[in-house]
Amino acid sequence: MYPAPHTPPTAEAIAAARAALDAQTVETVAWHFNDATGCPFWLQKKRELKFDPLTEVRCYDDLKKFPEFEDEWLRGGPVRRWVPQGLADKPVYVFETGGTTGVPKSRIAIDDFRTDYSLFSETLPDEYFPKGANWLMLGPSGPRRLRLAVEHLAQVRGGVCFCIDLDPRWVIKLIKKGWMEHLEEYKKHCIDQAITVLGAGHDVKCMFGTPKLIESLCLELEQRGTSLAEQGITGIFSGGTEFTPQWTRFCVEELFGGPPETSGIYMTPTYGNTLMGLACSEPATKDNGYKITYHAPQPRAVVEVVDFDDYDRPVDYGETGRVKLTTLTKEFFVPGFMERDEGEREKPYARYPWDGVSGVRPFHKLAEATTVGVY
Repeated sequence: MYPAPHTPPTAEAIAAARAALDAQTVETVAWHFNDATGCPFWLQKKRELKFDPLTEVRCYDDLKKFPEFEDEWLRGGPVRRWVPQGLADKPVYVFETGGTTGVPKSRIAIDDFRTDYSLFSETLPDEYFPKGANWLMLGPSGPRRLRLAVEHLAQVRGGVCFCIDLDPRWVIKLIKKGWMEHLEEYKKHCIDQAITVLGAGHDVKCMFGTPKLIESLCLELEQRGTSLAEQGITGIFSGGTEFTPQWTRFCVEELFGGPPETSGIYMTPTYGNTLMGLACSEPATKDNGYKITYHAPQPRAVVEVVDFDDYDRPVDYGETGRVKLTTLTKEFFVPGFMERDEGEREKPYARYPWDGVSGVRPFHKLAEATTVGVY
């Protein structure tokens, strides 16, 4: 279904993708800075800017005219300052990130999460993610967008999603307090919920899980004399900063029992968050050392790998830099958000003819303060 790893796109595909990104940029900025359709936050900011976004943003590169997007702008309310006036009559969701040390960052959403996961659905091979199959959501619940997004993914593919109850904020507190016995019990509590669903005759064939929870689930099933394959799972999508080539090799070769053609289980890595949506990966197989390269869902979101000292300068291909995210939808506009991640810049790929990022991990200057938790 996917081109082979390292398959380059044509020059025409790269040019077309760039043109689409430039057009999306102009359209998004025009919407968010128009008095009739824009959101209160950006309409207020427009008065502080030293340029006119409505006339001076003519392509994606023009977004460099904006000041660096500040983390704190997403903390606290009123949350409706982010709701575009052109969408003010729509039902609004709010999704949160973090929240273990103070006020969490939040973003509004209306249909973006559905759009993101509908597009992601088109990348899944039906052989392993059969239409009509039910899903298990083995990940965070509560104010995270992931639960509703995976539920929508199951529904758009004709299935029903079963969710477990998991509070990642409590997990992180347990880690910080050093309550490792409590942490193990909480993890066991989550895995027990998953195994109960798998054993209840619900015909679950697909699942989302974080790397730590997938590993724990496989090991617990082995202790009980069974396996994911025997429980009927054929398709898994996963995500998180602990999704490394080493873990992927261990998972595929040891926990699953081999590649899809042997084990019957297909796993696709993803890199996603509340602001971006979902970045898909090139195939991670034994042939390429299980290397994981992600490509953002352009033109709705863009990921750049930039110099640690100059956030306007992309690093060279293969070089390491910080991940910079731009979100470009009618619901949400974020130019140049500096993620708490770093990685290596990768060349465009046949299916995704724009830059990618590999080796995603916590930004080294923040790594010591980052608690990974269930991810």
